[in-house]
Amino acid sequence: MTKETIFFIYLLERFAEYKNKPSYEVLAEWDALELTDFIYDMYEIYHCERLQNAFDDIDALVNEKREGKK
Repeated sequence: MTKETIFFIYLLERFAEYKNKPSYEVLAEWDALELTDFIYDMYEIYHCERLQNAFDDIDALVNEKREGKK
């Protein structure tokens, strides 16, 4: 596995804990909102900052996508 994949799995699992949801539900939501690849590609930024900053950014992305689908 690449370092990006390892970090993505870590990020997904920690984000799921933060949201108190199973990781498969979080991933399904990211997939439905077409955010999974974008979040994966944010490795260079997310891995070197506070994890909460990544969570805040992901929350904003999810909310933005949800609003756009209404």
